[in-house]
Amino acid sequence: MLMERPTVGLALGSGAAKGYAHIGVLQVLEREKIPIDLIVGSSIGSLIGALYAAGIGPIMLERLAYQIRRRNWMDISVPKKGLIAGNKIEAIIKLLTKNLNFDKLMIPLGVVATDLCKRQTVLIKDGNVASAVRASIAIPGIFCPVEENERVLVDGGVLERVPGSMARAMGADFVIGVELGFSDYLPPKNIYDVLIQTFDVMGREIQKLKQYDCDVLIFPKLSDVDSLDFNKVEKCIIEGRKAAEEALPKILNNIGRKVGTFEK
Repeated sequence: MLMERPTVGLALGSGAAKGYAHIGVLQVLEREKIPIDLIVGSSIGSLIGALYAAGIGPIMLERLAYQIRRRNWMDISVPKKGLIAGNKIEAIIKLLTKNLNFDKLMIPLGVVATDLCKRQTVLIKDGNVASAVRASIAIPGIFCPVEENERVLVDGGVLERVPGSMARAMGADFVIGVELGFSDYLPPKNIYDVLIQTFDVMGREIQKLKQYDCDVLIFPKLSDVDSLDFNKVEKCIIEGRKAAEEALPKILNNIGRKVGTFEK
């Protein structure tokens, strides 16, 4: 028996290196044939979401995660507006997304950034995907912001950690969100740690004031993973899978799944 189902949106949250957990979540959702009608990503969530929407499956995403090292995407700049220029990582994203524009992606995608001039969240849905993602991952002080069309764009996680409301704005009836959480405190060792931990403190306080506009929130246990520890690929992916597995009953019940059939 076929059943009508809601439009399912996936809201992938911010969290830098913890974003590898999004890959584990996608692996479980794909394995269970959970339909994903649209994706909205903030910061690292926009990167993983863009690659998936461009046709890179979860298994290949995991392989890429193990292969790409920090030296591949870090291009240190003379400190002016950021420590990292961001040109190298944008070039990598262009390569992996085939330099596509949003309207050529396999799955509708929204990318969330923060406009410093207007002090508000921006949802990018058109133009070049790599350029939008580059803006969304621009952690203030670490990456140089993206300046275009009288806008100064930085990391989407500044105001929107898990962009559930943006997924609804794009037409989702049912939103699955992924919150990567906050790290345990460790004494900062360098300027990167200082900036990330400051960002973490601010994020905690902002999130207390906001509600997660998600029907189901997947919450991988990553408090012991530093946001800049890009060597914790396996742990993050495993925790993403575990959290998605725990959320499956609620997801399946809410989107009306019966023994295996949906009407798309």
